[in-house]
Amino acid sequence: MSQFFRASVGAVIVNRRQVLALERSDSPGSWQFPQGGIDEGEEPLTAVLREVREETGIVADELILVREHPRLLSYELPPAWRSPKVGRGQTQRWFLFRLRREEAISLPSPGEFRAWRWLAFPELLPLTADFRRPIYQELAIEFTELHGNQD
Repeated sequence: MSQFFRASVGAVIVNRRQVLALERSDSPGSWQFPQGGIDEGEEPLTAVLREVREETGIVADELILVREHPRLLSYELPPAWRSPKVGRGQTQRWFLFRLRREEAISLPSPGEFRAWRWLAFPELLPLTADFRRPIYQELAIEFTELHGNQD
């Protein structure tokens, strides 16, 4: 199996005090943020806006970019989850967005996700896959103060 880490992006989307969490269609009870790979020649911001649109139906005009996480974050997949597409894991550029209108959320059906809801970071952490949890803990530290003050 390939040993590379796939270049990817992720989006933390907030309303006033909570983050948008998505429940995976293939793993009921497992919640996460929108994320995905960067296509060849694609810029990270373009990639994250595309991934958000594909996974949540939210178009770029409905998002306000607050900022990027200052570092790339990586996670390693469990061996059974590795594939030629994602390799050993992912190295991600994360973005924090504020959503203009909740009505903009329209999950594709069928799609990667089956449900969405607003959660506080501490509520989301135990609902995420173990291998993603350290990334989400870092995101909570970096972004919680900012999203808690958006009004």
